[in-house]
This record gives sequence, C-alpha cells and structure tokens, in this order.
Amino acid sequence: MTDKQYQPKPDDRSDNVEKLQDMVQDTIQNIEKAHETMEFSSGQEKEQIIAKNKRREEAIEGFRREIKDEYHNQND
Repeated sequence: MTDKQYQPKPDDRSDNVEKLQDMVQDTIQNIEKAHETMEFSSGQEKEQIIAKNKRREEAIEGFRREIKDEYHNQND
C-alpha cells in the first residue's frame, strides 16, 4: 500500500442538466424499443415489459424533477 493521500475530484455540477436530459432521452428511446418488442412478445413477457416501462416512466419523472432543481440551483 502507498501512503499517498487521494483527493476526491471537485464537485463539478455544471453539466448535470445536460446529463440528466440525455438520460431522459435514452430512457424514452428504451421505452419506444420495448413497445416495438412487445408486438412480438407473449403474455408474461408483455407484462414484464409493461412493468419495466412503468418504472422507466417513474425514473423520467425523477430525472425531470432533478433537472428542475439543478436548473434553479445554477441560476440562484
């Protein structure tokens, strides 16, 4: 082991809004792909896709709340 002291990276939140927006877009694309997959799926698979898409929609709501908070924090 070394005796070096490791310093954490500074908290750079300047691009959080952009990252969160990208996450929203990626999640929306995943929902759309899942809808396409659902056309070729059986009953149980469809139920799993529906449940997963519900969780994705909830995640999107959370991302949007974070975007709003980050935007307000950057502009205060």
